Amino acid sequence: MDRWGITFPLQGLPLLAHREILQEAEKLGYTDAWTAEVDGGDAFVPIASAAAWTKKLRFGTAIANIYTRTPTLLALSTSATAEAAPGRFCLGLGSSSPAIVERWNGVPLKRPLRRMREIVAFLRQALTGQKTTAEAKTFKATGVRLSRTKEGVPPIFIGALREKMLRLAGEVGDGAILNWLSPSDVAKVVPIAKAAAKEAGKNPDEFEFACRIFVIPTEDENVVRMLGRYIIAGYLTTPVYYPFHEWLGRGEALRPMMEAWKAGERQDALSLVPDEVIHDILVFGDRKAIVDKVRSYVENGVTTPVMAIIPTAQDPAEQAAQSVAAVRELIPS
Repeated sequence: MDRWGITFPLQGLPLLAHREILQEAEKLGYTDAWTAEVDGGDAFVPIASAAAWTKKLRFGTAIANIYTRTPTLLALSTSATAEAAPGRFCLGLGSSSPAIVERWNGVPLKRPLRRMREIVAFLRQALTGQKTTAEAKTFKATGVRLSRTKEGVPPIFIGALREKMLRLAGEVGDGAILNWLSPSDVAKVVPIAKAAAKEAGKNPDEFEFACRIFVIPTEDENVVRMLGRYIIAGYLTTPVYYPFHEWLGRGEALRPMMEAWKAGERQDALSLVPDEVIHDILVFGDRKAIVDKVRSYVENGVTTPVMAIIPTAQDPAEQAAQSVAAVRELIPS
């Protein structure tokens, strides 16, 4: 296995305290550390900090939002982060969700496929230092010229769930970011992006797939079931992820949960989360069980598994201790 990654910042651990654990992770054999951007820190600042602490880790954003930043600001953030981590940075872009884009930021989430295509084209030109004007359908930028573009264009990954975005990732991206799916689901989505990459004249075997894999480091199935119901009910009822899982074939299994959620019966919805879905898309158990399942994602086409560690404790200090212990334990053998 070539790559083995984690999501950071770890839960419960302040950003400044990550210096030691990221340096240790590098020594233990981890190759990658990718950020998320939901309700914690942004996608770029943790990487800029971590780049100064490490020498070999590759960093990526999974994902940087293409709606909540202007295209020029996104280019500036990308350029600065690539300069902070020369040769070790991947830009992962995504359209996020209506809750984050529209409710939290007041920006209409419209035409995500077109916006992604236009953002990627803009970035590929602007990050070379060329004077760039984009009269796009979803934005306008006139006469943009970045003065610090030494590192040029980093690899661009596109967060993709269903067929259209997977095909766009293969066509215009260097990789795709997968999320909230099982190892067997990977085998369904990977060929779509690879086929599009081949049609675009790329070597499909060089197209990368980073995948966020949710790991609960415990053997207690009751705890996993409790946490899993909250996590799955919170995510798989959204306008982004429920259609994704319908497409994957879980529509019938998840429909009772979804109907209860829409009716405002949240406790009923939690109780209706199927155990088989918890087992499908969450990873838990002893070290061997976790590592073996992560490897099964790789066997089905993931090139960079990125473990997102979910501690079982509620106290931040205990969360930090569990997260750090999991990083130390779940090293590639």
